[in-house]
Amino acid sequence: MDYTTTVLITLVVYKLILIGIGFYANQKTSSTEDYFIGGRGLGPWVAAISSAASASSAWTLLGMSGAAYVMGLSAIWIVFAVVGGYMFNWLWLAPKLQKKAAAEQSVTLTELLAKGSGNLTKPITVLASLCIVIAFTFYIAAQFQAAGTTFASTFDVSMEGSILLGTTIILVYTLLGGFWAVSITDTLQGLLMAAAGLLLPIAGLIAIGGPIELWQQMHIAYTETQMSFTGEHTGIMAIGFVFGLGGIGLGHPGQPHVVNRMMALRDEKSVQQAKAIAIGWSAIVIIGMLIVGWCAKVLIEPIANSEQALLEVTNLLFPPVVAGIIIAAILSAIMSTADSQLLVSASAISYDISENKNNKNSLLYSRLTVVIMCVISMLIALYAPDDIFSRVLFAWNALGAAFGPLLIIKVISKSVDGRYAFTAIFTGFALSVILSLFPSAPGDYLERIIPFTLAFIIAWAGRVKP
Repeated sequence: MDYTTTVLITLVVYKLILIGIGFYANQKTSSTEDYFIGGRGLGPWVAAISSAASASSAWTLLGMSGAAYVMGLSAIWIVFAVVGGYMFNWLWLAPKLQKKAAAEQSVTLTELLAKGSGNLTKPITVLASLCIVIAFTFYIAAQFQAAGTTFASTFDVSMEGSILLGTTIILVYTLLGGFWAVSITDTLQGLLMAAAGLLLPIAGLIAIGGPIELWQQMHIAYTETQMSFTGEHTGIMAIGFVFGLGGIGLGHPGQPHVVNRMMALRDEKSVQQAKAIAIGWSAIVIIGMLIVGWCAKVLIEPIANSEQALLEVTNLLFPPVVAGIIIAAILSAIMSTADSQLLVSASAISYDISENKNNKNSLLYSRLTVVIMCVISMLIALYAPDDIFSRVLFAWNALGAAFGPLLIIKVISKSVDGRYAFTAIFTGFALSVILSLFPSAPGDYLERIIPFTLAFIIAWAGRVKP
């Protein structure tokens, strides 16, 4: 079989498995709590890997390898930021959050953040829900666009048709099974991403002749600036660059689609087991993609679009059937983020803002919300395309600054005064939006650090000591 046929068959089989999982999960979904938090019954493997996969999106495979291809040695700071973020989330936040969510019976992150705020509970809920919907609409659109780019570059189909196909598949299994479908499919996709994170760098290193040969060849392929740990930056700007890239890790505690897996863990034992799994997964995938980007610089001819480096290396090193699996892994990264964000957006509108959460029509409203969000995001991807990586990092930074500081303080203290909670969310989100409109500083340190820091100070000032 030729390359295109082999890739197509691989993808069709894979997508049929995903839809089958959706039908299976539908049997486990009978209530709104089941749909949004899996009845608090997630085990360690599903929680850890689905959480990791949903946090990763296309930027982990395409973006990280592309960044390493372009940036050279300085891309290593992204690894420290991402793995450090996972370590904070799972070693410190997860045990406390699982206990708090179970004790308060919170189904969503918004519900947990708004509790104990008195007459400001509703305004905080509405504000948090708006932040989620605004950020995720563009975040999901970026995932659809990335899926379309991958389909269109592999098959002789239009970008529009590719986006429509990817959107339809994600919509089907998210509608069928809700949280269970998303969590199980994300686990499968996360395992596939981990396989790619191991297989690709090993193959690249073998082709080059080992790590020492890679290091020597990098000095030939990269410029002297690219072989610097701070790139083109020196002095105070170099410090800002390092802190800016490190600031990516600050976004981890504030991602609703990530922390809700921690809230859904069934018990403390599962939390302990999930720690090693999630942190190990992140290290394998992010370090693997760093090495792939460096190998690509040595192995392939210069390319205009750095985010295609992974695909080019895959086609060079592997036969078509393996290339099909790798492309499936890329689409997995995209889909595992998009489906989780669709579900969180739906919960923000149909659950958090709803006056009657136990209404018999609540599950129907939730599924209708998923459809609406899916359609809006698809239209943005089709008719208002933008840089995928920028969209993802903007949404990541904005949500991280809006929710992360308040969540950290809430798990330390019993509650935070409603006025301070509202102000912390608003400040973190609004300031991230405002700073994103200005020219980027080295490493985007202003956008990643200042909103988070100010929101944290506000939340800390309003804490109610236990």
